[in-house]
Amino acid sequence: MAADMDEHETKIVNEFCHQLEKSKQLFNGLRDLPQYGHRQWQSYFGKTFDVYTKLWKFQQQHRLVLDHKYGLKRWQIGEIASKIGQLYYHYYLRTSETNYLNEAYSFYSAIRGRAYYSRTNKDDNRPDMMVKKLRYYARFVVVCLLLKKMKLVKDLVRELGRHVEEYTSTYKPEDQLEWSMVLSEIHSFIEADSVVSVLDVDSNHVVLSHRLDPLTVPPVERTPSMCLSLQEILVVGNCAEQAKFSELTIDMFRMLQTLEREPQEDGLHNSCETSPNSARTPYENGDSGRTVGKRENPHKYLLYKPTFSQLMAFLASGFKELPANGAMLLYLSADGSFSTPKHNDDPGYDFGGVVTNSKKELDTQGRWQVMIKDLHCFYPGDLQPFTRKPLFVIADSNNSVVFQNVPNYFGQTLVILMSPQYVPEAYQEEQSKGSLFTLFLHSPLMALCFIFNLASLRGHVWDKGQAIVNRFMAEAARLVTSCRSIDPAYIQFFGDDFLRLLLLRYIFCVVVLRYHCAFKGCQYQPRAQPALPESGLLDQPSLHKLLVELASLLDSRHLLLQPLPSPKATPPIAQA
Repeated sequence: MAADMDEHETKIVNEFCHQLEKSKQLFNGLRDLPQYGHRQWQSYFGKTFDVYTKLWKFQQQHRLVLDHKYGLKRWQIGEIASKIGQLYYHYYLRTSETNYLNEAYSFYSAIRGRAYYSRTNKDDNRPDMMVKKLRYYARFVVVCLLLKKMKLVKDLVRELGRHVEEYTSTYKPEDQLEWSMVLSEIHSFIEADSVVSVLDVDSNHVVLSHRLDPLTVPPVERTPSMCLSLQEILVVGNCAEQAKFSELTIDMFRMLQTLEREPQEDGLHNSCETSPNSARTPYENGDSGRTVGKRENPHKYLLYKPTFSQLMAFLASGFKELPANGAMLLYLSADGSFSTPKHNDDPGYDFGGVVTNSKKELDTQGRWQVMIKDLHCFYPGDLQPFTRKPLFVIADSNNSVVFQNVPNYFGQTLVILMSPQYVPEAYQEEQSKGSLFTLFLHSPLMALCFIFNLASLRGHVWDKGQAIVNRFMAEAARLVTSCRSIDPAYIQFFGDDFLRLLLLRYIFCVVVLRYHCAFKGCQYQPRAQPALPESGLLDQPSLHKLLVELASLLDSRHLLLQPLPSPKATPPIAQA
């Protein structure tokens, strides 16, 4: 082909090859970057974005020469666009800024719209090219799930199913079982996320978003005591029975949305006709020290089945990055690890904790040695070093109660919300759909419908119900700020929109489960440390009245107790 090219065309082809190779090297180097910390990776990401910007522009400007002289194929253009989409998605994961999801979606959507991968297997007869296509579809599904583009998700899953069938029937590959499992996981995940269907007047499903927006959380008049803001978040998931996809359990998926603001649709959209230019990429002219726009969301780490070492490393990194008046949130959704000690000498370690990873490391001390504590359990006492700064903990586990024993030796602000240890037998078959406690923190009305056994609602009923929930939240916020007996820790966290939202939804959960006929017994009730006051808050008739109004709207008044029972004393931890 070189003999057919003039000097100008040769220069274009050589430059394209150089940029393509350089972009691949930089992209492959991303996996070697540290997963935690803010500053260690920014420079490298900026350089990678810059190279892909130039590559994308270059192939657009010289498409004719590259098509005829280099033999540029459409799937190769798709690969470049796919890499840019992956860059934006990973930048979202590292910054928690949801607008970058829109950028990833824009590039992935263009690949499908222009059918860049449409002739991959027919023209090239290479199974590795088909695998690239399948991976692109799986990544696109994740982005669409996070953006709640559910109609497109269903279309993508159908297309992915056809491509997997085509791939396995054509090549008989060794990984065909893995791709079948991917499809199965996606179907299970979508089903698990559909707890309650909201229908419009034509009985079509209404897609609901549960990210934070100005209407989601009631405003409060800020006081000097409301001094803390949420800056660092760790979302940890390891529940064996839960639906999961792409290293996200359904609980993690719900919580990460709860801790993000609604992305702006008119924000960063990229048409893919132009490169991710300096106005749209996270960096301007490769400047790694400056990002475009104000950071809207706290920084998050998503940890699926982390080892103890990994979890402690990420906790330490989040702790290190906390600014003055910053707070860290640790969300644990994990199966319990139980122990029955003969002596209760250290409540931070004696009653077990949660299992964050099921892998068993090699016991270098020998099997004969008696293990006093489980090496693979994350104990309440393990949080002690991190209580030197403000810490907000959500423990969702069948052993959550042990986290009321986190020692607070340093007098810093510490709040711990603990899920009920169990759910009534009638709801236990739905464990794959996620935890009820997390569902309350994610969407209180959806959780209420679930325990009222409502599989679907008309849109106008949902809107009326949501209006009552909003009134409940506003009234609960008023009670929190006016209650004299509430622990100051709650007030210090109450100025932050996300933490205020979580606290108010927790109060809603407490009131609902206390009144529901099926949730009799302390093992079915959530707990908080410090304890929230009964008088002046949890037992207020104004909250009870709103719950009754909501239950009546949903034709479920008969499922609530009347009158309100007296709260039972919390049993000692040794008996819990």
